Amino acid sequence: MRTRSGRGAARATAAVPGGEGTTAARTAAEATVDGRWLVLGRDGRLTAYARTRDSLLRWTETRPGGPEWTGPEAFPAPGLSHVSIAQGPDAYVHLLGRRVRGDGDTPTVDVVHALQYQTGRPVSEWRPVGSPHKDREKAARLGPPVAAVGPSGRVHVLVANAAGGVMVRREDAKGKWEPWLDIKGSNVRGAIAALAHASGRVEALAGSAQRAMRWLQDKADGAFREQPPIPVRIAPGTLSALETAPDRATYYWADEGTGQLVAHRPGGWVIPLGGVASDGPAAVLRAGLDGYDCTVLAHRALDGQVMLAACGTENEQAGLWWSPTGERCEGDPALALDALGRVVLAVIGPDGALRVSRQGPGQGLSLEPAVRV
Repeated sequence: MRTRSGRGAARATAAVPGGEGTTAARTAAEATVDGRWLVLGRDGRLTAYARTRDSLLRWTETRPGGPEWTGPEAFPAPGLSHVSIAQGPDAYVHLLGRRVRGDGDTPTVDVVHALQYQTGRPVSEWRPVGSPHKDREKAARLGPPVAAVGPSGRVHVLVANAAGGVMVRREDAKGKWEPWLDIKGSNVRGAIAALAHASGRVEALAGSAQRAMRWLQDKADGAFREQPPIPVRIAPGTLSALETAPDRATYYWADEGTGQLVAHRPGGWVIPLGGVASDGPAAVLRAGLDGYDCTVLAHRALDGQVMLAACGTENEQAGLWWSPTGERCEGDPALALDALGRVVLAVIGPDGALRVSRQGPGQGLSLEPAVRV
């Protein structure tokens, strides 16, 4: 695979305010959000998200395939210690936040949800999903929430509770929140990885000090069943997941002992991928390269440099060759396909600006120079 430096080129024009957002062309992002923060809308335009201490930032392509962008637009997001993103087959973007209110040793902590229906349209108000705990001290120990959205459009919110088990709350067929369900587990550390398969079944993986715990729905929108534990040690916060075959997920994480990235499909072996990651998850994407079904991975190395690799999907054991992209980032990189089917890499640079690289012409995976948005 060939990659080229993204020392870049052009700067996009400022955004036009829309809905509840305000133009914030000089606002620097302070952190990336969790999950797939670069998403493709139904109209073919990409949207990128990041955050500051009290707002959500959003950049939007002006037309499918780019290269121009607008933004960042800023949307109020006060008191959120974590924000994660999930997108359903309907292309709606769901934002989940862990909200902290009040000062002192026992603030009020709960989960909130916001929604963007269409590319470039307003983000809704943050509405409460609640907490599985009525006791404030227990609620204060909630982990960061994640979500998965199946073909039915029903949102499944997963969060680690005060005891380290996993709780699920999901929407019913009419969009109302059902009660919290305890799907068990213990001593969860770091964020949970969750995904919805094309079949509609949702599965999730979470790590503890000595093992990984996995849950799988028996059918679309059905009950979660705990699967046999996996004897691995996952560095907290490094989990990501990708559907690599019908109803089959491949999980990626950094081994806690070595820091090395690995891949694993339940029932198989742990496959070393080389490369030592920072404290965040690798971005993973399926893409067609030279006529082959491939998996593209990007991760932030210990020195902040973004590394890129690709392999045949479910053929990691054949080896990966990590290539430096020439970009350094704060937080985690993101990958997506644009409207023309090109691989797009997005990062938040040390200056807090969005930088975007696109796949260039030719064989393999060659990235064009990055553009600072």
